[in-house]
Amino acid sequence: MEREPTSLQEAILYFADPTNCREYLVVRRWPNGVECPTCGCKEVKFLANQNRWWCPNKHSQQQFSLKTGTIYEESPLGLDKWLTATWMISNCRNGVSSCEIARALNITQKTAWFLDHRIRLSFGLATPDKFTGHVEADETFVGQKARNMHKDVRARKITGTGGKDKTMVMGILERGKDGKPSQVRTKVVANRRKKALQAEIREHVQAGSAIYTDALKSYEGLDDFKHEVVDHAVEYVKGTCHTNGCENFWSLVKRALHGTYISVEPFHLFRYLDEQAYRFNNRNMSDAERFDLAVKNIVGKRIMYDQLTGKTMNSEA
Repeated sequence: MEREPTSLQEAILYFADPTNCREYLVVRRWPNGVECPTCGCKEVKFLANQNRWWCPNKHSQQQFSLKTGTIYEESPLGLDKWLTATWMISNCRNGVSSCEIARALNITQKTAWFLDHRIRLSFGLATPDKFTGHVEADETFVGQKARNMHKDVRARKITGTGGKDKTMVMGILERGKDGKPSQVRTKVVANRRKKALQAEIREHVQAGSAIYTDALKSYEGLDDFKHEVVDHAVEYVKGTCHTNGCENFWSLVKRALHGTYISVEPFHLFRYLDEQAYRFNNRNMSDAERFDLAVKNIVGKRIMYDQLTGKTMNSEA
């Protein structure tokens, strides 16, 4: 097998060979040898003429491929396109629009949009451990800018001031420690009231940790933390108390949303946040390492087009 790629150009050439695609994914998906995704049997046989494996045990899915049980399942696209798109989305700092993916891979924009969202699904961050040490919490509004809208559109969409017609997003950032960079978690929340914001803090931050917030009254009452407040009407930094880490992350998010994706429905916003948080949290990795980590997370995650477009929920309602 050739040397594994370290750049986008090398990745395009490397994954153009179906054998390289298969060998690269087999090692990541089955580090201890290929096994049946249905029953776990390791006595499987590779059918070279079909590029699939056969399981000797009797069940409904005796034959399976690399795509089975992953975000790629039942996709007619080749792995060369999937892996090239994953490389681009994993490593482009301001994101990559579905129109650009469509042009690069010579597929339709609709297909590229569906592909993008399935790759973002693999970025979904597991959060088993709570943040500790010095932690920042901040919230922001995400939505279209009124000054960029046509007069008629602005009159129809902007019905109030502030964030009335925008989506509220909360971010919690653990400052870097032990040689590791800061880490962030995001959540789309219903509002900025005390119940909603403090519930997120208690879910993701260890009691007793130092929490830094702005002067929003919704943060009052965090008595089980070492809570410090910086009033942005007066100053932005007060000793170690500031939310500049969160503000930096919000600037990256909004640069991608306004400059690359242009229009994002609130229904899909959390996936775009996961994508940006994935790149931010793994920013000290090389492009190849960040891509490799994304590929390892494709198993057991699948979403259908009807789910993405909300048709499933509408039919159940």
